Amino acid sequence: MNDRANPAPLGLMGFGMTTVLLNLHNAGFFDVGAMIIAMGFFYGGMAQVIAGISEFRKNNTFGMTAFASYGLFWISLALIWILETSGFIAESATYLGWYLFMWGLFTAYMYVGTLKLNRALQVVFGTLTILFWLLAIGYWADSDVIIKIAGWEGIFCGASAIYAAAAQVLNEVYGREVLPLGAVKPAEVH
Repeated sequence: MNDRANPAPLGLMGFGMTTVLLNLHNAGFFDVGAMIIAMGFFYGGMAQVIAGISEFRKNNTFGMTAFASYGLFWISLALIWILETSGFIAESATYLGWYLFMWGLFTAYMYVGTLKLNRALQVVFGTLTILFWLLAIGYWADSDVIIKIAGWEGIFCGASAIYAAAAQVLNEVYGREVLPLGAVKPAEVH
């Protein structure tokens, strides 16, 4: 019997809410400010690192790698914004493009891992891969249009993570499937 709480909803909510807020910025609703930076350090960052450490204790390599990595992504992105606005480093669309491209590469191989998990996570990781690469292209091309398109796609990505978190919490609380996650059927052995 597993007597430990499931850390995945915490990590998914930290990721989902912070992703929606950042992509409301990317879609053009408001500038990056203290709210997004604070979310990046704490709910998107620290909460996911805590979820990753908890997944490690559950012997879940996928969950540990995903949550700890994306938590550190948010912390590093928030630090980049602070360093840029303080004048410590010069703002450069080129290096942000490469930074986002590499996160897309990481996310693409993590997406492959979701093919054995559930449809909800497939949507989260699939749309996140697209988001990172759209943003990379947008920064490389210095295209506000591509960044805005990425913003709308990112809102969907973040909302899908919020859904996956809510489904896990509600399904556990009610002891039945309240919100489907889309279980993957195991392959038949012949």
